[in-house]
Amino acid sequence: MRRSLAKILTLTDRNLKEIVRDPLSLIFTIALPLFMEILFYFLFHGMTAQFEMRFLAPGIVVFSQSFLTLFTGLLIATDRNTSFLTRLYVSDTKSFEFIFGYAFAVLPMALVQSVLFFIVGGLFDASLFGLSMLWAILLSSCLSSFFFIAFGILFGSLCNEKSIGGMSSIIITGQSILSGMWFPVEGLDGAMVAIMNILPFKNATLLIQNTVNGINNMFDDFVYPLLIVVGYTLVALVVAIITFRNKMKAK
Repeated sequence: MRRSLAKILTLTDRNLKEIVRDPLSLIFTIALPLFMEILFYFLFHGMTAQFEMRFLAPGIVVFSQSFLTLFTGLLIATDRNTSFLTRLYVSDTKSFEFIFGYAFAVLPMALVQSVLFFIVGGLFDASLFGLSMLWAILLSSCLSSFFFIAFGILFGSLCNEKSIGGMSSIIITGQSILSGMWFPVEGLDGAMVAIMNILPFKNATLLIQNTVNGINNMFDDFVYPLLIVVGYTLVALVVAIITFRNKMKAK
């Protein structure tokens, strides 16, 4: 166990250095959602509750994390095409050690996103500041972000650099359209709402929004969204580990 942890930390350190070497991607992953948070608040917060900062800030936090799928996938796909992973494949490093080495390297970016977007949101709505915001940052940084990172690892294990963008756009589009963060879901068809309720996108958003704004029904507002997000995350991680291991054997 200690040996595996040492390998994971070594890989995490190496991957962090690779991330820092690409500052443009870092800026894009943070600057675009931040611009959207401020712009949409000023344009629409007086029209619908969806764009009040107490709902918009948590929604933007989760939406910004969907870009981590693309970011993580590109990191892995790029490494797969270089001699770096080829050299490590012949070592005794396990597939799960590779996986968590990438995941832990991306998590700090998720933390920065969560803290930044909540602080900016709090500047427009001071009611965001409080213990509930700290819990929301912890959940979003360590849970909802891991869902998107897990799918980035899976796509990076399956796809090359050219196709990773198209695969990742499925997750980004899903979070944008099926999360309900841009429009009220009450007026949608019942079948559509049912689909959204069993997919992770709306549940990831609700999990963070409800943590910030208060939980009325523990199961409906917290436990159910938590189970859905954790379930999809675990499935993606297991499939990613199996896929990565098969790629290692093929090499």
